[in-house]
Amino acid sequence: MESKDLNWRLLAKRQWPLALSLTGIAIAETGSIDTALGWWQIPGVLVICAISVLAPRRPFDAALALTFAIVCVALYMRFLGVAISPHFFFSGANVSITGAAMATIAVLVRESSRWRAVVGTALVLAAMVVAEVLGWPIVAAVEYREWQPDGTSYLFGASIMLVLAIGTGLYFRARDNERSSQLAASVAAAQNAERMALARELHDVVAHYVTAIVVHAQAGQISRETAEQVLPTIEASGYEALTAMRRLVGTLRDGESSGPAASSSLVDDVRSLAAESGLPVRLSFDLQDSVPQELARSVLRLVQESLTNTQKHASAVSSVDVSLSSSDGVLRLGVEDDGVASGVPVGGSGGYGLVGMRERVELLGGKFSAGRREPTGWTVRAELPLA
Repeated sequence: MESKDLNWRLLAKRQWPLALSLTGIAIAETGSIDTALGWWQIPGVLVICAISVLAPRRPFDAALALTFAIVCVALYMRFLGVAISPHFFFSGANVSITGAAMATIAVLVRESSRWRAVVGTALVLAAMVVAEVLGWPIVAAVEYREWQPDGTSYLFGASIMLVLAIGTGLYFRARDNERSSQLAASVAAAQNAERMALARELHDVVAHYVTAIVVHAQAGQISRETAEQVLPTIEASGYEALTAMRRLVGTLRDGESSGPAASSSLVDDVRSLAAESGLPVRLSFDLQDSVPQELARSVLRLVQESLTNTQKHASAVSSVDVSLSSSDGVLRLGVEDDGVASGVPVGGSGGYGLVGMRERVELLGGKFSAGRREPTGWTVRAELPLA
């Protein structure tokens, strides 16, 4: 699994402790370099640490790159005839390289499929072994007479570090799976509640048109002249019933609460929502077309969720601009505020608001966008077809 949704800002927020730790260790290790050629290890160590920090974006590719980088560093240090300083094991890796390898293995186990985790871990371990094999002759030629390495102790230490890296990855993988299960259960519960609400709306809206069809059909049975008069009305009512049915069925997958009921005036309903929110709302209307009641209900939900998000996520709000306009068969909604993002949402947040709004708009055949404003604030925009 590649974390394509992990943008650079989220990556920096998640990985800064690792980046800071590896940087501090690498700086501390430079004090042990006593030859001019020994400084050639620094570029390789920095590349290895950088790969480890960026690993959450593409874990398996990071494991491949880390393997290649470790082997390359070991090869050119062997070519220079200089050992990595200070060597953490026998000869071929220092603390920063070892820490980067452990962090990459943990991310790989956490986010990749099982076979990729196994293959990637095996490659990183193989690279560490190759580094030890390539570096050992250099260290042995200088230090062997004074230093007798204890292979059992080093093997035990390496095993402990491997277990720690894999265990950390498995722990966070289990937490991610648990979080995903809870999220799926919450979404399913919200969708079920919305289906029940939409069933009531189906009765209130579509049944109105069906009732009109029945009444006019009964009236048309009185005489031929009456039948000719009511046939166009029956046709129009049937068309409206089918249109309402399609819209309601299309919104069955939405996850938010049923929201406010729509009256005959969308403008009055939006004004009521603005007044109830307690926010400094400025309204702008330019509706050149009539808005069907079913579509008006969805618009009200979008406005309500936008104002609720402003209340929960923003502070120091001095104005909220809500605009509704229509032209060329398209209804356009815009909600913009100038608030400053608050650290903790009022009452908590399930994180489904924007997802629900986007799904609702797209299921109705429209376009949706939301994002930050400069220098402060948040904007929500939606375009919905009237037909």
